[in-house]
Amino acid sequence: MRPGKHKACAAPRERVIYFWKHIDRDPPMRRLALSAALAAMLATPALSEEVVVFAAASLKTALDAVAKDFEAKTGHDVTISYAGSNQLAKQIIEGAPADIFLSAAVNWMDEVEKAGLVMPGSRTDLLGNRLVLVAHGKDAFPVEVGPGLQLETLLDGGKLSMAMVDAVPAGQYGKEALESLGLWPTVQGSVAQSENVRAALALVASGEAPYGIVYGSDAVAEDNVTVVGTFPPDSHKPIVYPAALLTGGSDAADKAFFEALSSAAADATFAAQGFSVLN
Repeated sequence: MRPGKHKACAAPRERVIYFWKHIDRDPPMRRLALSAALAAMLATPALSEEVVVFAAASLKTALDAVAKDFEAKTGHDVTISYAGSNQLAKQIIEGAPADIFLSAAVNWMDEVEKAGLVMPGSRTDLLGNRLVLVAHGKDAFPVEVGPGLQLETLLDGGKLSMAMVDAVPAGQYGKEALESLGLWPTVQGSVAQSENVRAALALVASGEAPYGIVYGSDAVAEDNVTVVGTFPPDSHKPIVYPAALLTGGSDAADKAFFEALSSAAADATFAAQGFSVLN
């Protein structure tokens, strides 16, 4: 058990056994008191366990809802650290105490698995997503995303907000799509890069950048942007979110939450936030 994680306390069980062994030796009044103490101990809830999850920033809205439902049903605590998948993978490899990893790209889960930190047999492709072009505001005009898109003209001197194009999955998918459509050379000098996709989305929502490339699920989570176009699926690698139980996640609560990620309730929550369910 990792330091700082709570386990159910065994002491009440030991005291119960002691009382049952000795209760017949006591006078009636003491027997009554011991019976009352026994009932109180049996009614005392076990200490909760903490599940530590490292998850891609794009999962925040949906995963927070899944975790809240799990906590309400089980009494366990779920602590989630959100960031770019690249940053999280590096932290895990360097020894960060995580129980579960949800990546926005296969390659970063591969790195964690190569380091021997994935519980054998636990890895699964949990979710899929789509890549979209978003504009600031609620009433932006739609465009056709393809080789003929005049993206530089749309920007009109403004910035194209993206996650880091050489490290963060959303940025990598976005750059790949722009390259495949022949648009990257015309806009690469206008790209404003952020440490994760939610930060890139925030720049568009605030109006600091007129357009951005994010996941479809991110656009669902933000009211002050409009999806003006969707990138063709064949313009980039399939967007897959692998999930895995890590070698540190051996507690019952860790395994229970990992299973809850594939439950019907979780599937509905993820789908409502724009993800496609793969499991």
